Amino acid sequence: MSFVRFVRAAALAAAAVFLCACSAPAPAATTPPPARMSATLPPQASSTPSLSPAPSASSAATATSEKVPPMPAKLKAAEGAEPTVKVYVVEKKAVEEMPVETYLQGVLAGEMKNDWPLEALKAQAILARTFALQFIADKGGSQYEGAHLSTDIKEAQAYDASGVNERIKQAIEETRGRVIASDGALVYAWFHAHSGGVTALAKEGLEYERAEPGYTQSVESPDSPNAPPEDARWTARFPQATVLQALSKMGVNLSKISSISVSRKGPSGRAETLSVNGQSVSAPSLRLALGGMKLKSTLLTSVSVEGDEVVFQGKGYGHGVGMSQWGAYALAENGQKAEDIIAHYFKDVGVVSMWK
Repeated sequence: MSFVRFVRAAALAAAAVFLCACSAPAPAATTPPPARMSATLPPQASSTPSLSPAPSASSAATATSEKVPPMPAKLKAAEGAEPTVKVYVVEKKAVEEMPVETYLQGVLAGEMKNDWPLEALKAQAILARTFALQFIADKGGSQYEGAHLSTDIKEAQAYDASGVNERIKQAIEETRGRVIASDGALVYAWFHAHSGGVTALAKEGLEYERAEPGYTQSVESPDSPNAPPEDARWTARFPQATVLQALSKMGVNLSKISSISVSRKGPSGRAETLSVNGQSVSAPSLRLALGGMKLKSTLLTSVSVEGDEVVFQGKGYGHGVGMSQWGAYALAENGQKAEDIIAHYFKDVGVVSMWK
């Protein structure tokens, strides 16, 4: 991403685990990353958003009665102790062993700009820790031999050791060992850059193939006005040839696009399917095929054929599932704590400590 790594365009295509509907550069400019994950089309949904009410401060995710999840089997650590992880560092082409909290410093600096509000950084740190452990629990380890995790954004989370400063270290230290749990298990800690004002369910935003998790919800998101205008609202123009090539990769072979429209929307109003010349096409899959940094989201306000171009207009940046980073920014600026931010985007979860 520009300043939060584009969490993952490779994500969607990448299975029912994580990966953000996104993929992008590192933390620097003014744009965080769309986040990560994958899945399959849900049943017909209403085109009118059905939003969950925002949680009250008293319902914030806290380390109350929620059970502490078990440590991933691949990690060896005494009960209540911080595990070490083997990380494949792409730049060095080598596996390095380090405490997981040290690894997370680089992840946080890669996923969110290091001068953001502290509580937004802390919320992202809790998501990053949860994401890392769930990745190991779910996949067993990295695609790189001998590693649990890697700094390869195409596989896991963004990573930028050069962006680690005192604020990043503080966010990691103040959330040390804390993860998000639901029913005694780690959640899929999805996040994205900008929600366009409303978040999505996993099946809607990611074509998630498993049953919709009980902790995901579609809620209004107060994405900060400080976000880049081109992330809040955007227009993307593609030559027909580019769209035809993307459709061909999806198994839809056409010689020309004469019509295109949104044929089905999910609860948040995001396009789940498009009708192209009368043929049904997955909107999330087409977004990835065209490039998630170009077609920024499936929260489309207009799609049309204009001569030799296909024109999309929409809102937001990323798949829209889970926490909006610009929403977290706004909530933190408004005095909300990390747990409150998490409770706004995830329901029926607890923030618990796996080690001290």
